[in-house]
Amino acid sequence: MFYFSVPLGKLVRRVSRLRGGGSALPGLVVEKIDPGFMRRTLSTLPHGVAVVSGTNGKTTTTKMVVELLESQGLKVFTNRTGSNFTRGVAAALLGEVDWRGRLNADVAVLELDEAHAVHFVNQVPPRYCLLLNVLRDQLDRFGEIDKTAQLLQHIASKTTGTVVLNREDPRVARIADTVSGPEVLYFGLDDSLLSTFPNDDEMRAAPGSPVPSAPAKPHADVVLRRVGAADADFEYDGVTATTAMKLRGVYNIFNAAAALTLARAIAVRDGALADNEGLLTALSEVAPAFGRGESLVVDGLPLDLVLVKNPSGFRLGLKSFPAAGYATMIAINDNYADGRDMSWLWDVEFDTLREGGVDQLSGSRAYDMALRLQYDDVAIGAVDTEIAPALASFISGARDKPKRVFCTYTAMLAIRRELSKITTVEVVS
Repeated sequence: MFYFSVPLGKLVRRVSRLRGGGSALPGLVVEKIDPGFMRRTLSTLPHGVAVVSGTNGKTTTTKMVVELLESQGLKVFTNRTGSNFTRGVAAALLGEVDWRGRLNADVAVLELDEAHAVHFVNQVPPRYCLLLNVLRDQLDRFGEIDKTAQLLQHIASKTTGTVVLNREDPRVARIADTVSGPEVLYFGLDDSLLSTFPNDDEMRAAPGSPVPSAPAKPHADVVLRRVGAADADFEYDGVTATTAMKLRGVYNIFNAAAALTLARAIAVRDGALADNEGLLTALSEVAPAFGRGESLVVDGLPLDLVLVKNPSGFRLGLKSFPAAGYATMIAINDNYADGRDMSWLWDVEFDTLREGGVDQLSGSRAYDMALRLQYDDVAIGAVDTEIAPALASFISGARDKPKRVFCTYTAMLAIRRELSKITTVEVVS
């Protein structure tokens, strides 16, 4: 059947792009006029839909899963812009379907915000879901952390095939107790790496407080055993394999274990056994998702963008990308997509920035960031709430040094726009 919502949505998409509008607007339009669009289109995929959700790491993990599955010869649809609301998925679909609404893909791998994932799975039950973690993030939107866990539990309850869980996050691991029907798989960490990835309760515990004994861990399909400077060890099927990694940041490497678990599940369920060697080769070639450790070139030197949006992410970013030898900028916004409550900045320790200081602060909450750094005795070069002039000043003032910018989501988008005027920046559409 021909649906007029598709050509209309495509027209809105084209006009929106010409006017420089947001990528999700066409999806919002088609959701209003044709609520069944996503379900009707995605139900035709032979390998179904995989949903990736959780507090941290959705975009990079989704990118990894897509590239791993493509290495196996599958045609994969994904919401590549990182617009992880349902309207973002609908907008991405409009860019891929033909004028009759037909999608040329084998499987969909979708990054979804925890709350919007609940609405999505009510419309389109996924065959697979991958649930990464539950950490304190945007509490002004989600409320208490257990509410976020309930959102992820709902995603699992709607999944028809395989649920993949983080063994090391107790709130995520406990979701298995509520799952009946779908297969449950886990990804996990070697004990030597556990201190690098504290769960939310451990991060907020008072120093010296007793650590409750952990229950016996379930077997994990993939375990990250070691993280090196440019490689990592993963254990699966009783063997440990070493692979080179272009991804940087220990959190990205842990997410690689999650991506491997989901990709192996899809490959096994849909035919032959997983081509583990091919998956590892593909994993070694995955580059960071935009803004998530992305490295650009400015004045012949690297400029790294590191997304930060909660205490865990900022702590791991500081640990994964040492400040020594780099000029540093921090840009903090408090728009809706960033979360309005920035009190979480006080849960991050910034002592690693003390030696070199921070050259530039920017964003709508730049002065909040300045106050926080003062309490950790971190020297500050300049503060400018306007991102464009702040970035220009940062670049001109550190022409002879590599640069790194820690930024919230909307600040990262603004910085990428400014950088696209002076260097090559991947266009994400």
